[in-house]
Amino acid sequence: MGFLLLLWVLAVGQTPATPPPVVPQPAVPQQAVVETSKGTFVMDLLPEKAPNHVAFFIQQARAGKYDGTLFHRVIRYGIIQGGDPLTKDLSNLARFGTGGLNQLKAEFTDDNYVAGTVAAVLLPGKPDSGGAQFFICVTDQRGLVGHYTIFAKVVEGMDVVQQLSAVPANANGLPNLPLVIERVTIRDTPPPPVPPFSTETVAELAAYRAVLHTTKGEISLKMRPDLAPQTVRDFLRMAEAGVYDDTLFHRVVSHFVIQTGSPAYRGTPLTAKQNALVHNLQPEFTPTPNLPGIVSMARGDDPASGTSSFFICTGECRTLDNQFTVFAEVDGGMDVVTAIEAVPVNGESPVDPVRVVQVVVRKAS
Repeated sequence: MGFLLLLWVLAVGQTPATPPPVVPQPAVPQQAVVETSKGTFVMDLLPEKAPNHVAFFIQQARAGKYDGTLFHRVIRYGIIQGGDPLTKDLSNLARFGTGGLNQLKAEFTDDNYVAGTVAAVLLPGKPDSGGAQFFICVTDQRGLVGHYTIFAKVVEGMDVVQQLSAVPANANGLPNLPLVIERVTIRDTPPPPVPPFSTETVAELAAYRAVLHTTKGEISLKMRPDLAPQTVRDFLRMAEAGVYDDTLFHRVVSHFVIQTGSPAYRGTPLTAKQNALVHNLQPEFTPTPNLPGIVSMARGDDPASGTSSFFICTGECRTLDNQFTVFAEVDGGMDVVTAIEAVPVNGESPVDPVRVVQVVVRKAS
């Protein structure tokens, strides 16, 4: 509940304003493109959840009310808050967070406040005090359920939202440098793009390599779509989207495997776009011998519980044959695999962190 209290805005002396008329909802889904001094992110508007809040936000945005305002409160990897019209003028600094409220009645739902959720800021104890101000959850905030009106969700550029939240701030959350909302544009939601690696044939997929740039050197993985075509497509999508970047090798077992790829061991949270790529994978088991250099998806007891974590065999792992989805093999940098296997461990965890800095997807020449 800590974030709940921090999000409340003290606005002494404000009186409720007459709510604006509700405009008809658009016939097609709408998005808000938010251009900031740190980059651009996109929000899906949710009239089915909060029709009055969405209509008001669209009115404000089309009238340019958000242009030139600031994100005036940030909690590192927690929330960012903006939309106050008073933040257009730095002489109002002492009043930041008090403007643009008392415009809307509550439209509460029981939806979870997951990363990317956008909701209206309220005055303490006044559920019908919403207005221009809004906050965005940078990470899941389960304690906020039922306390605020959700009217949008970030669907692109969550990395920008994360960067905004990470800017140093004072004890009250005021950023040390201006985080400007330069422009908010309303547009029709475009049709979804064709996912990458959807149309390639098995032969075309076989030409791809995923190069793991690690703190011990480079490891090149040759894709094996002849064994697991769907897993290869999913892996390449995650790799190209940066899901594996800044991730630890969290498990090292000598003469057996080295393992990485779990979001739980990532240096920064996944963006909404990256997170959408991480899902349970259907098994594509084969009797492929698990010899040194073979790469497979890790899983739990359920054969369909694999997601993003994978392991590289460093010895003969024949007990794993036909139990895990083999989707790649090392075709360069086996000496780096051996070097990672040799690091000191505490149990199965490396004593000194070994990290995948970045994964680069390329076609073999």
